[in-house]
Amino acid sequence: MVGIEAHLERLQSMLHLDYDDGAMIVGISGPAGIGKTTIARALHRRLSCNFQLTCFMKNIKGSYNHGLDEYGLKLRLQEQLLSKILNENGIRIYHLGAIRERLCDQKVLIILDDVDDLQQLEALANETNWFGRGSRILVTTEDQEILEQHSMNNIYHVGFPNEEEARKMFCRYAFNQSSTPDGFESLVERVKKVCSNLPMGLRFMGSSLRRKNIEDWEYILNKLETSLDPKIEGVLRLGYDNLHKDDQFLFLLIAFFFNNKDENHVMVMLADSLLNVRYGLKTLADKSLIQISTKGKIVMHKLLQQVGREVVERQDPRRRQILINADEIRNVLENNCGSTSVRDIYFDISTISKDVHISARAFKKMCNLQFLSIFNTRRDTNVRVHVSEDMDFPPRLRFLRWEAYPGKCLPPTFKPEYLVRLVLRHNKLKKLWEGSQALTNLKKMDLYWSLDLKELPDLSSATSLEKLDLTSCKSLVEIPTSVGNLRKLEELEMDLCINLQVVPTLINLAYLQRVWMMGCRKLRKIPDFSRNIKSLRIADTMLEELPESIRHWSGLASLTIYGSVHPYPLVTEPFLEGSGADIERLPDWIKDLHGLTELCIGGCPKLLSLPELPGLLTTLQVDSCESLETLISFPINSQIEYLSFPNCFKLSEEDAMRVITQRSLETCLPGKDIPAEFIHQGIGDSFTIPSSFCKFRICLVVSPKPHRQSLYTEVSCCFFDLLCHIRINGSITEENILRRLPHIQAEHLFIFPYQLLKDDDWFELNRDNQIALEFSTSSEDIEVIKIGLRPLEEESSEDDDDSLSDRRNVCDAPKESFFESYAMFLSLIFLFLLSLIFLIFKET
Repeated sequence: MVGIEAHLERLQSMLHLDYDDGAMIVGISGPAGIGKTTIARALHRRLSCNFQLTCFMKNIKGSYNHGLDEYGLKLRLQEQLLSKILNENGIRIYHLGAIRERLCDQKVLIILDDVDDLQQLEALANETNWFGRGSRILVTTEDQEILEQHSMNNIYHVGFPNEEEARKMFCRYAFNQSSTPDGFESLVERVKKVCSNLPMGLRFMGSSLRRKNIEDWEYILNKLETSLDPKIEGVLRLGYDNLHKDDQFLFLLIAFFFNNKDENHVMVMLADSLLNVRYGLKTLADKSLIQISTKGKIVMHKLLQQVGREVVERQDPRRRQILINADEIRNVLENNCGSTSVRDIYFDISTISKDVHISARAFKKMCNLQFLSIFNTRRDTNVRVHVSEDMDFPPRLRFLRWEAYPGKCLPPTFKPEYLVRLVLRHNKLKKLWEGSQALTNLKKMDLYWSLDLKELPDLSSATSLEKLDLTSCKSLVEIPTSVGNLRKLEELEMDLCINLQVVPTLINLAYLQRVWMMGCRKLRKIPDFSRNIKSLRIADTMLEELPESIRHWSGLASLTIYGSVHPYPLVTEPFLEGSGADIERLPDWIKDLHGLTELCIGGCPKLLSLPELPGLLTTLQVDSCESLETLISFPINSQIEYLSFPNCFKLSEEDAMRVITQRSLETCLPGKDIPAEFIHQGIGDSFTIPSSFCKFRICLVVSPKPHRQSLYTEVSCCFFDLLCHIRINGSITEENILRRLPHIQAEHLFIFPYQLLKDDDWFELNRDNQIALEFSTSSEDIEVIKIGLRPLEEESSEDDDDSLSDRRNVCDAPKESFFESYAMFLSLIFLFLLSLIFLIFKET
């Protein structure tokens, strides 16, 4: 089974099978359909021969609850366990000490599958001393809280398969092979997207699509992208159905509004609700219905989001709190048939066939509406929604997202006093509202791509505002002085505000950490910032006058300077070209930014050289600077780790070679020939090495594919991920994203150190193993065409700790070893013949 070995090896390591002094209980947790039972069965088959008695109790939550009281249920469970493990039908017991009496001197392996109640664990494995020395009990469950309540310290969480494993899983069910047949590539990717790499979903989808033609695939996929397969829904729905009604409502809110959002954001948005949000989030996480990252990000699987959609669509329309059906929403908004029960509207206008004309009194009855989200997933530029100027806005909105709002100004009834987040992207607004508004709860304001917006309102009352996004507000000329008094403001984005001329001083914003003003080429001066600023992105025209606060920028860690040529062109919006004199050199004061660790320079066509740089700099990226010919000379104690010079085609070969050969860092620069220092070279995107290789530098030639030109519609599409798959004896064991690289116009070299760590679980290799490194990119337009390797090893302690040297004697490729051995053999024969001639000569 695909990927099963890695799970089994990790679990065997947790089980400490060589430890026989006592018994051990190990939990296996994860969402429904992730493969917990499959892994447990495989482990049971592998380990059974090492135990005196074994038992696999399947589907405990669905098979052993027959309306008994707690004591009766525990007796029944113990009878079932003893019958299975002793292979005796009809065992009857009359007290709860029977398991200990029968098994305390036996070395047993017991799998308790799909446990959903603590009582089940208390009945079957409450104490480890119930079982003999060396016994192992494994418990699979979707509810991690049960394992924690049982004081279980060893818990293995089953993660999702990587992209390659998911593809292989699906292909084995759909095509009875591990690879995708020609012509089905895009369809397989659609399946993986629908299933979000959930093994159960991949299995059901693969089985349902087996032996069908492409036309049938298209039909089935179109249906499954909007509704769940009944078999999948039946499994996933159980977790939702067993929740308390408050947790069910929180589940639905996450499915439609808060997926991939920060935990604190959800707490703030629901602060006025009667929900215990913190406890509810923990409950959903414990039951594997959501995941909360270490940074507090909430993630719900796509198929579980579909469960939420199915739940809402089957509710009584008169009692629905969340409206998601586009036709139903259109009817409500056009015919004033909403009700006080409606709390949230999630309206994807791309799914409707006719325009919507919202009645002026559409929201009048929906006085409890708190979340209003109107959006267009297909990015249709046509105006699909029409509003009247005197439309009543809901009075208690906390979240308003309205893409392509059609009016020139929000209606007078708009009262944002409860509003926490305002998102009005791609709108037709010329101004937001008339007069002043109470904005004390507002934390985020997103006006991205408001092309006609000429002025911002007075924001003095927005005392809680943390983020203001004005990207591509191209009619905006002035930022009001009230912004300079937003004491909680952390992020201010003004990229591509091409007519912006006035920005107030921001010296009093103690929390301000990030300011982006790329493309604001009518600004000639960087505003005065607080000394806490950490990230700054500016146009090169803003270097003409220096701000007074520059001497206080000791905390600035990232500085980005863009010229008149955009290195990442947008098809939908060409960047400014030649507006102002481009800089030929950067100011010397950059070296005095002692906290600077990242410097990025892009699209400066006249830049000839770089100045002296700060000593703590770790990342230097210079992109699309066509006149740059020489690189900076770095001091011996330089902290540089990553150098990138994409599309700098005049860079001298001598300087480039010096960087490549003298520093053990990551480098990206133009080039199509792998340097001779990389003694093992090959054509293509993969390379096989013997297991004696452990540390080396890699040089890849990355190239745009011939006759391919992408249409970049978003800035994020102008970057691509460089991926590495590691195969050991043909099986993929690891997938890594090595680096996100920028758009390139010709062949480039990407050079980086790489190490295979022998202390990794999967790296138990002998010298007969063959390791294949396979490189690819996330872009359909970029490919890896050549590979070079240079073996390395750490030098002795007397040398510089950071340096690396050739390791040809240890890690040479088989071809090199063959020629060296052959040369040694010839040398020995030559010495033998020479000695023989000498002896003969001596005798004569």
